[in-house]
Parts: sequence; structure tokens; C-alpha cells
Amino acid sequence: MRHEWVPDVLGEPFEQTTMPLGSDHEGDVVATLVRLVPDHPAFGGLFGDHRPYADVDVLYVHGWSDYFFQTRLARYWAERGARFFALDLRKYGRSLRPGQTPGYVSDLHEYDADISAALAAMGRAADGAGERRLVLLGHSTGGLTLSLWAARNPGAASAVILNSPWLEFQLSAATRAAIAPVLGIHSRLRPFDLWPQMDAGFYARAQRQVADPDDPMSPLAQWRPDQTMPVHVGWVRAVLDGHATVAAGLGIDVPVCVLLSARTTIPTRWSDAMTSSDTVLIVDDIARAALHLGHSVTIERIDGALHDVFLSRRDARNEAYARLDRWATAMLARH
Repeated sequence: MRHEWVPDVLGEPFEQTTMPLGSDHEGDVVATLVRLVPDHPAFGGLFGDHRPYADVDVLYVHGWSDYFFQTRLARYWAERGARFFALDLRKYGRSLRPGQTPGYVSDLHEYDADISAALAAMGRAADGAGERRLVLLGHSTGGLTLSLWAARNPGAASAVILNSPWLEFQLSAATRAAIAPVLGIHSRLRPFDLWPQMDAGFYARAQRQVADPDDPMSPLAQWRPDQTMPVHVGWVRAVLDGHATVAAGLGIDVPVCVLLSARTTIPTRWSDAMTSSDTVLIVDDIARAALHLGHSVTIERIDGALHDVFLSRRDARNEAYARLDRWATAMLARH
């Protein structure tokens, strides 16, 4: 299938292509792939491209109530020679269509079709096979989704990098196990009932306060609202099923790097601590859950980082990139 690449909302040099995924009870379903192809190497590659990731494709997947806008992260990979791609999953961001329930799926396996379509648009096989190495990079719920996919597709990726992945329920594994049976019945009978939540927009406020004036990230409010999109019971059940699968052990067969904040602040009322901590996940629980991902797991705890470590205050963000660079150099750089 030939893919038409058109200018993206992020402007040059970003492009996007829309990938049809059939239809469901809410109408046509699509996913959207954004790409940043690296500049040509010095002297036009006359002596070959010796940048460390010149044979690497990176596939990024966003988290809940989110979409791809992290141009700084894309540039990090492209400057080192990688081809960078980011996937807006069905019913998120660029892929959200009128009349659709934002972000809703009843099973995280549904995203296999989105990922397969993205890989095909990247010039790879549906299972990830290709001449170039594949790096999976996921944030929050996207980190959970890619971890599950990597476990089901051994040998597809060369590395998995997770930015604050949502690997465990915020109220502990014991709570997850206790509520799962009741939630399972509820989700079968009334999957679109709303799940109770309280979000005062503190995470978005923290990101604005630590934003870099020299290189700002400016997400669009209609795709990334200050307060999270409505959460539905059927979607929560799908996520808890994913958490249970992680807890049972995934056995990912390639090295995994997990980047996390050093601490959590519970967002009950605003405090300056929210500008230097994760206000979304209990990071200690995520660190423990990460040990179930595979046999080679590196956990990097970053002092002062937000939930998205790459959107943190400059010193913490620089530390996050330094940790990523050190790990990727060891695991991916060509020698």
C-alpha cells in the first residue's frame, strides 16, 4: 500500500500519513503516523553514514489523554541518524474523528492493528521485521501497550525504552486484584459508564511552569486537555488486564530501559513539589513492576523529573537525556 505523506501540524520537517483501520460502531477508524527523517550526513554520506543510529527506526507511542508533540525527543534521535516515527493511536490526537469516544478501546490488543499499520508505513513487516533495527519508545499507557506488543512479538525490536510506563494500578497490585472481578462484570454490562476520577489540571500546570522558553513544547488543548479526557469503565478494565499480564511476567527478549521520576507527589492540592515529581503514577510501584518486563531491565530514577521525564525542568530533562544516551550508546550504538 502506498502512503501519502503530507505536512504535519508541527510544521517542517514533520510529515504525517493517515492509515485506515476499518470501522466500528462509531464509524471509520484511523491511526496517524508522524515522521521526522534525519538530515543527510556530512558530505552526503560519501564515506557512509557513521552516526550511531543510522540503521535504526524509532517508533514512539504516546500515553492517555495525549498525542505526539515532543519535537525535542524526535530531534534527539534524528540528530544521531535514526528515522523517527510517532504513532497517534486510534481516537487520539490526529486520529480522533467527530462522534468518537476519545481514547476508548475495550482491549489493548486492538492496538496491534495500529502498530502493524505504522510498521508497514515505515517500510517494515507487520511483525516488525526489517533491514533496520527497531526501537520501541513508549510513554505512560503507550509504554504499557508497547511492552505487551514486544512480548507478543519476540525478535521484532532491538530495544524497548519506556518513559514512565503505566505498568501498575495507582492503588497497588492488591487493589487491582480486588476490584478486577467487579470491574469485569461492570465493563461487560455497561462499558461506557464513567470511571470516577479527580483531575484539577495540576500536571499541565506543572509542565507550563517548567517549560523551556528557548525550546517550548506547545500541545494543542483539543488533543491534550489540561484535565484528562473522560475515563470509561471498559477502558479501565482493558488497562487492568494489561497490568495483570505484566505482573505475571512478560519475558521481553531484548534490553529494556525504564526512565522514571525519583518521587511521586499525590495531586490533592497544588504545591511546588509538583514541578519536580510524578503526579500521575506511584513511581516506586512502577519500578517494582518493571522488573517483570524481561530479563534485562535498567531502571533510571531521575531527580526532579515530571511524569513525562523529557518535559521536565531543564536540569532534570538534561539528566534524562544523558541517562538515555548512556544506555542507548551501550545497547544500540554501532562499534
